[in-house]
Amino acid sequence: MWKRFLGIMAAALCVLNLTVGSAFSADLVKVPTAWLDEHETFLMWYAKEKGWDKEAGLDIEMKLFNSGPDILNALPAGEWRFAAVGALPAMLGNLRYGTSIIAQANNEAALCTSVVVRADSPIAKVKGWNKDYPEVYGSPETVRGKTFLATTLTSSHYALSTWLNVLGLKDSDVVIKNMDQSQVVGAFENNIGDGIAIWAPHTFIVQEKGGVVFAGDIVHCKKSNPIVLIADTKYAEAHPDVAAKFLSVYMRAVDLMKNTPPKQFVEEYQKFYLEFVGKEYNYNQALLDLETHPLSNIDEQLAIFDDSKGPSQAQLHQSDIAAFFSGVGRITADEAAKVADGKYATDKYLKLLKEQQK
Repeated sequence: MWKRFLGIMAAALCVLNLTVGSAFSADLVKVPTAWLDEHETFLMWYAKEKGWDKEAGLDIEMKLFNSGPDILNALPAGEWRFAAVGALPAMLGNLRYGTSIIAQANNEAALCTSVVVRADSPIAKVKGWNKDYPEVYGSPETVRGKTFLATTLTSSHYALSTWLNVLGLKDSDVVIKNMDQSQVVGAFENNIGDGIAIWAPHTFIVQEKGGVVFAGDIVHCKKSNPIVLIADTKYAEAHPDVAAKFLSVYMRAVDLMKNTPPKQFVEEYQKFYLEFVGKEYNYNQALLDLETHPLSNIDEQLAIFDDSKGPSQAQLHQSDIAAFFSGVGRITADEAAKVADGKYATDKYLKLLKEQQK
């Protein structure tokens, strides 16, 4: 009798747990998101590992893409609601699909997004041709007509075009072959192309293998390359609470990582890279990736996006991106005019998050 009673109680508890678990899952808002094989993705992956999305009432689905343009092309099919991309794809996203920038994911230190040439290249023999850029390699004579491998209309393309501009050249002065980042690195290792434009972590992998010179990166070319969080504007406007919760999950990881030595995250970073990206990443590469991506907390973000006294820093940066790519002929003057004010970079959801934190 007693055994039967215990059996009934155990069965009842199982049913109760299943019911509660199902109800809890049913209450979570499913949010598909899009990411690259980069540092900022680790923050959301880490947050999900800790269950922070569920604590915020969300079930964040992370999807991996090869490039910012690939992410943008997936939006019409409803593949994602929020994503992380470079500043250039963010501009193109607004131009094509009306997407919004809702926060900064991270920024990049020197060498993160760079033009790389072989150590025996004539390009590597000339340093400081432009006296205003003493750390930049190359000259018009050594670069013109050469072939460069890059993922076009991405941050790597921005690095390449910026470097060419420092040397008084334009995209049309060289041959640019479009490839995914992994293909870029593989082709270059097989002696294809005179140079490549790549972003981290590929930069660190190439650097460690040696035999190369970093001809110019975005920082040494006196530009910046923040990675930004973008939203499907229609969805975010219809669900501002979800947008704010999404930011809260990401910013929780930001706060932790800003206040913790990078070394403490290396093993988790390697696990992330193996499980989510599907590649191995050694200790030194992972540590360098963690150390070279500055993060901004909620108050710093609000300052970056504050447009109460004129265009915000975020808006000015996007305006600069539009002007630059119009100048090199990658977008038309009419297209540049549509995104010239950068007002698609909004602090609306950051402000909402800040209010919720009070």
